[in-house]
Formats: sequence, structure tokens, C-alpha cells
Amino acid sequence: MQSIIIRTLILSLLIWLSGCTVPPLPPEVKLSEEQELNLWRSGAAVYAAEGYDRYRLSFRQAKEDLIKEQSRWVWFQDYRVVQSEFRAVLKSGVALQEQVAQQKQIIKERIFPQLSSLKSRIATLKGITAAANEGRLARKDLIRAELLLSEAADRFAGGDYRAAEAKFKDLSGYLKAAEDALLPVLDRFADSSRIKKWRQMADRTIAESKDRGIKAIIVNKSEHLLVLYNNGAPLKTYNVGLGRNGYFDKLHAGDNSTPEGRYQIIKKIPQSRYHKALLINYPNDEDRRNYLRAKRKGLIPAGTGIGGLIEIHGGGKDSMTYGCVGMDNESIDDLFSLVSVGTPVTIVGAVDDNNSLSTAIKGL
Repeated sequence: MQSIIIRTLILSLLIWLSGCTVPPLPPEVKLSEEQELNLWRSGAAVYAAEGYDRYRLSFRQAKEDLIKEQSRWVWFQDYRVVQSEFRAVLKSGVALQEQVAQQKQIIKERIFPQLSSLKSRIATLKGITAAANEGRLARKDLIRAELLLSEAADRFAGGDYRAAEAKFKDLSGYLKAAEDALLPVLDRFADSSRIKKWRQMADRTIAESKDRGIKAIIVNKSEHLLVLYNNGAPLKTYNVGLGRNGYFDKLHAGDNSTPEGRYQIIKKIPQSRYHKALLINYPNDEDRRNYLRAKRKGLIPAGTGIGGLIEIHGGGKDSMTYGCVGMDNESIDDLFSLVSVGTPVTIVGAVDDNNSLSTAIKGL
């Protein structure tokens, strides 16, 4: 009889259990999981590392307590404590989201002007290297810097400000290398004593044009201009190009530099490899003295001569020259018709302290 009663009770209990349903999980569980994923996507581990670590610990603890509760018999499961934990997780997550947003805004405001500044520096240096053919080494560094700037701008546009800022270190290194490569050029055009000497040479030539009532040519390297004077007054102005190392004074054959000094046209060549050409008397006596002085100091490779055949020629102001002054064909046609053998030609780096290259170095 007793065994029948026990079997009846067990059967009744099983029937009752079979009618029990698993209690639903608190809605805070799913909300917390979504929040945790969103925080990870927003870069909380980067922008609020300490707060995110604490958040992850509390989230992990709540998950572990949830698993423990789920492992209990259905009729003993009680999610009230777990629900409270996940509510606390959600609350701390909201505060963390605000912290991440604030940090992002701070970094965004800090790096935005840096992006603009770096872009401006690259543009300035590109402008210099475009004019200074000898800036080819600098251009390699500028290409790398430009690629990094593009990557940084992409990261910035995507809201990944830390990654954008991380690009700045290498980017700045390449810009510094480019600037260092250009400094020997830029320093020449920021040297007031050198500019004074150039200006005096140009003034003497202009004065000669006025006193003798003749035409004279001034080539200004920094501005890439050739000015034709008549009776001491400007008559025509032309844009010109220089040699590969045109911003340096020519010292020897093969240096691809454009000479600086007072010269004259010694031959007019109506049919040249470069359309038409005006040959000048480089090297003059001062060029020879400079060459011998540099040779004694060991500044010139053994067996290297002083060079010659420096011309003002056509072929285009942007065509490759090896120390000559290049002009567009229409310009050389015009100039060719206006000058004669014996016309003074003075080539200078600049005549103004505020020339295009000296102002460029101030902007770096």
C-alpha cells in the first residue's frame, strides 16, 4: 500500500514537472550583449581602456552567474539577482559609451588641424620640389608621406581617430627627411648676404643697359623668370626652366647646375637640338677661379672638367636640361629676334629676401 502511495506521488510530481516551463531570460541579458558588441565596435578598448576592462569584468561575471542560474532545476531558477547584475552592466555601459564619445571628440578636435597642417606642408614641399628638379630625393619621401596622409584621412573619415593619429609619426618622419633634402637649396635663398651679392650683379647689368642704351637679360632662378631690359627698363618677361640641379651654382661638368654670374651671348644658333639657342660665355674668369679653388679642396671628382656649352634655348621651359635655361619655343623665337651677340646675360638666384624659396622655408 505504501509503495503504491509513493509511486502515485512520484507520478504526480512528474506530471507537475512536465507542465513547468523554463522561465524567460531577463531582457537586460540581450540588451547587454548588444551593448557589449557596440562598445567593442566603437573602439572602447582603445579610447577608454580602463573603463572598458572594468565593464568587461562585470559583464563576464553577470554571464557566469546567468549560466549558473540556468544550470539549476527549472523550478528553482530565479533570475532576479542576475537581472539586477545586467541592469548594472547596462548602466555602466551607457556611461562608458559617453566616455568613448567624449574621448573621440577630443582626439578628433586635436588631430583635425594636424591633418590640415600636414596637408599644407606636403603641398608646400611638393611645390618646391616641382620647381627644384634636384628635389627628386625629397619627392620619394613626399610620396610616402602623401600615402600615409591619405591613410590617416581615411581612418579619420571612418571615425578611427587613434589609428589616424598613429600614422602621423611615420608621416612626420618622411616630411622631415624631405625637408632635410631640400634645406641646402632653401638655405641658399634665405641667405641675405648671398641675395645682396645677386642683387648687386643684377643692378650692375641693368645700369649697364641704361648707360650704354642696350638690351640686357636677367635670369631670376627663384622666380623662374627671364626679364629682357632695354635702356635699363624691363621690356619683356618670360617664364623659364632650369637644369636638374638648377638652384645650385654650376661648379663643374656634369653637376647639372645652372651657373650664376655675369655673362654675355657669344653665339646665336637659329637651328638647335632645342629649336633655337643663345650660347653664353660660361665659364668666365670667375667660374674658372671657383673651379680651381674647389678642385684644390677636393670638392670635384678627379678627372672632371669645368664644363661649358650653357645656353638659353627652346624645347619648353619644363623640358629636361643639364644646366641650361629652358624656354618655350614661342618665347625663344621672340627673344632670339630681340637680342644680339654681345648682349649681357646675368643669372642670379634671387634679387629679393622675400623670394619664393625663402618664403617657402618660413612656412615649413
